[in-house]
Amino acid sequence: MRRTLSRLPVLLLVAALAGCGVFGKEIDPTEGWSASKLYSEAAAELDSNNYKRAVELFEKLEARYPFGRYAMQAQLDVAYAQYKADEPEDAIAAADRFIKLYPQNPYVDYAYYLKGIVNYNRSVGFLDRFIPTDASQRDPGSALDAFNDFSILVERFPNSKYAQDARQRMVYLRSNLAQNEVNVARYYMKRGAYLAAANRANYVIEHYQRTSAVDDALEVLVDAYKALDKDGLAADAQRVLDVNRQAGRFIADEPQPEDVDVARKIWDYLKLDEN
Repeated sequence: MRRTLSRLPVLLLVAALAGCGVFGKEIDPTEGWSASKLYSEAAAELDSNNYKRAVELFEKLEARYPFGRYAMQAQLDVAYAQYKADEPEDAIAAADRFIKLYPQNPYVDYAYYLKGIVNYNRSVGFLDRFIPTDASQRDPGSALDAFNDFSILVERFPNSKYAQDARQRMVYLRSNLAQNEVNVARYYMKRGAYLAAANRANYVIEHYQRTSAVDDALEVLVDAYKALDKDGLAADAQRVLDVNRQAGRFIADEPQPEDVDVARKIWDYLKLDEN
């Protein structure tokens, strides 16, 4: 009897540890939840700005119930949650997955728009939200990706509710991309690569008309031709520059569009409960 009683606390401890997941599989409190339960809990976490937890629940929903309205909506919501959680690569991957699985879905325009917004904010950068800097001085990779995302949106879905904002952002991005080319041309000038500078300047003039960068590109072109002893070409470029300046044809850059809170509620949650 004494021996049996002495072993009892040990047995209780083992049982307690097993219940806590020390031995065997850790208990998942969401086990057995329905699709609607998982979705409502994930949406609540998203509304409370608990993005990491929301992503976890949305991914559980997709894994357990891969078909149906809840899974479809979860894919869009998880992309938004990852975007808000500062996980841009995962957000873009989720949006791309939705586009691939549901190319004819009436809300696929949102997936393209979200991709554009993610890349757009990557091109802006964290510090630029607090310290204004020259956007044209940064690596244009994300800006170009954002421009392409928005371009697909406005081309395929011209009547989308997101198209107008996408067009405005494209104008801003185009100006920055043009100015980036001018910055590269100026760098070539400093390095003595005058022919490369002239080629970059001509590229801006040919491909980025109606941006303020054309004015700067013509200035670089004049200097590059002079450095190459192409006085006739330099005079022609100077004449074009003077005529357009006098005519007021060089336009000012568009201001950066205001930040938007990307809407994630593509349809009313109540509709998910309809049969």
